[in-house]
Amino acid sequence: MYKPIAILLAFGLAGCQPATESPSEPAVEVDAPEPATEIEERDARAAEAQGRLARVLDAQAEDVQARYAYRHPKETLEFFGIEPGMTVVEALPGRGWYTRILLPYLGKEGHLIGANYALDMWPYFPFGTDEFVESQRTWTTDWPAGAEEWRDEDSATVDAFVLGSMPDSLAGTADAVLLVRVLHNLANFEEEGGFLTAALADSFKILKPGCTLGIVQHQARDDMSDEFADGSHGYLKKSFVIEAAQRAGFEFVAESDINENPKDQPGEDDIVWRLPPTFATSADKPELKATLAAVGESNRMTLKFRKPE
Repeated sequence: MYKPIAILLAFGLAGCQPATESPSEPAVEVDAPEPATEIEERDARAAEAQGRLARVLDAQAEDVQARYAYRHPKETLEFFGIEPGMTVVEALPGRGWYTRILLPYLGKEGHLIGANYALDMWPYFPFGTDEFVESQRTWTTDWPAGAEEWRDEDSATVDAFVLGSMPDSLAGTADAVLLVRVLHNLANFEEEGGFLTAALADSFKILKPGCTLGIVQHQARDDMSDEFADGSHGYLKKSFVIEAAQRAGFEFVAESDINENPKDQPGEDDIVWRLPPTFATSADKPELKATLAAVGESNRMTLKFRKPE
């Protein structure tokens, strides 16, 4: 179920435009009701999109579908208002878990833009060797080439850029930006290079006015220390994420509980990667691995923001 906390504006289906606000005083004339034909057409488009998403999800590989119980792609994409034909930015697409869903769902009229971490950020990771950093220099061409393997004639086209270095030509072109489980690293290394600030600034710049920023992020409890919830353990506090997005110019629209997992109760020394699918702390500890598997994937906030008109 969705758990709306704050609904600032309602959205239309076309162009991310908000619904017209009611005047402060009664109008002399009242707008005519929406014609039945327009309602029918809108409902037909919604039903077609729902059917398309269902078919795409059913066609995914078994290992992808195994994560549906924790990642809820149907509910998440519907909550963010993602529809066929849109231009969508997916940050840090990695091995393509969401990419392989988005490409066929957005369809041949859609466009998917991958966004990678800044090149200067990779050396701060334990695996950020000179060789690895060098491999990321060509990511904006390597990733689209690799994504071609997941496309067919009815899939979205692909493009790519690096967060913090977005080409001006992409400004105001996207209907939605999806930051799914990527903010913790940006926050963790913010002091080293302003990476979180730059990523949110690019997210704001690339969106059309009135369009959506969707965030799914490992969530720390409010009672945990700020040191724990600085991103280094993989978790952030909801208040921190909302404030960061608002500083970047976004308006908070709503949140959903669809990706919450109350079984995930980390201690101050725990890292999110102890949980599936990574199991970073239990590779050679079968009993601990079984215990963590029973917890499932992390507890996650799901937040929807919009770029103002």
